[in-house]
Amino acid sequence: MFENLTERLNSVFKKLKGRGILDEESVNAALKDIRIALLEADVNFKVVKEFVEDVRVKALGQEVLDSITPGQQVVDIVHERLIELMGGAGSQINFAKKFPAPIMLVGLQGCGKTTTAAKLAHHLKSQGKRVALVSADVYRPAAIEQLRILGENIKAGVFNSPDVTDPVKICLHALEEAKNNGFDTLIIDTAGRLHIDEELMGELERIKGAVEPTEILLIADAMTGQDAVSVAKNFNELLDIDGVILTKMDGDARGGAALSLRKVTGKPIKFVGVGEKIDALEVFHPERMASRILDMGDILTFVEKARTAIDEKAALKLEEKIRKDSFTLEDLKSQLKQMRKMGPLQDILGMIPGAGKIKALKNAQMDEGELTKTTAIIDSMTKKERRNYQIISGQRRKRIAGGSGTTVQDVNRVLKNYIQMRKMMKKLTKGGMKSLMRGNLSF
Repeated sequence: MFENLTERLNSVFKKLKGRGILDEESVNAALKDIRIALLEADVNFKVVKEFVEDVRVKALGQEVLDSITPGQQVVDIVHERLIELMGGAGSQINFAKKFPAPIMLVGLQGCGKTTTAAKLAHHLKSQGKRVALVSADVYRPAAIEQLRILGENIKAGVFNSPDVTDPVKICLHALEEAKNNGFDTLIIDTAGRLHIDEELMGELERIKGAVEPTEILLIADAMTGQDAVSVAKNFNELLDIDGVILTKMDGDARGGAALSLRKVTGKPIKFVGVGEKIDALEVFHPERMASRILDMGDILTFVEKARTAIDEKAALKLEEKIRKDSFTLEDLKSQLKQMRKMGPLQDILGMIPGAGKIKALKNAQMDEGELTKTTAIIDSMTKKERRNYQIISGQRRKRIAGGSGTTVQDVNRVLKNYIQMRKMMKKLTKGGMKSLMRGNLSF
């Protein structure tokens, strides 16, 4: 996420931090670069203009110019303004004490609505909610079947009315069934269209009037940039939406939609989709996202993910191994398995402060295929080799490559990454694995 924007802003701030004193000329030059970076990230041009002007006023204030660290002060101002731009504080789903609470998902065709319905159901179930799903898309039987399969996989209730063709009646029937079966939340997956039209909006207005949803959430594709913002604006004008779920954020290196939506529509981003897996839905926290954009990391999200994936006893055992400098290739294999549970490695690294500046990490392409290959290479080693990488000679590397179906270059790369990981993990555990589990990890 935001990879291109992060790189551009890091370059600007590096120049600023290198100056002992800031004057109006250097601030204006930096703001010009920031403006270009935001426009290239596909941020709405009116939003960019206002953002840059706000930063200019604060950055040229006497307090910053007289500061001991004026460059860092400007970074802090940009950080604060980014948080404000994205809404200031996170926004929660409103259940309004209705039983069951209907949550209506709307959006154009292809934005990932049906998948997001299941992801949202999974997220709410993890918070103790009893969730049911219903598809009001009578135009695409495949959508109804897809939602049924996804719902069954996550053990959520799924209601179908195969003999009913009126979307409004389907939703009312599902609402009644959800109530009778003790579900406290009903997620309604509505039909999408290739573009906004009167027929689509008329149908959505009728569903809204009938079920009186506690939340209307627009599902928008982050990769469409300003088109997503325009769609959000139109849906909001006609339906008065309560918030947005941005999908495919993991594939959006620019981030224009995330940075423009709140300002243009006045409605918050509530969740972001960050992958294809059912648990790849994150609550949107403006402060955490602003920190990621500026490569300050996102330790809170990192810790939340770690808590769900890492066994505390295993973590303490690992800490002891790292402290004694006895972290082996067998341990690496175990940790890769744990990291898989936390999501894509690139996303995890993005949560670590300054990781974007470390070339070896920035260029890491540890996708699922690479992780599988790494595991195969370690499995092809003897116990002695796993415990002591230093005995792995050239001849041994050839044997390992042959046994794992890889090349010597692959084996060399795994060993190089392993050595780098040992160094990195030793730094990460400076505060102790126990601190990590409690959310107190410091860098």
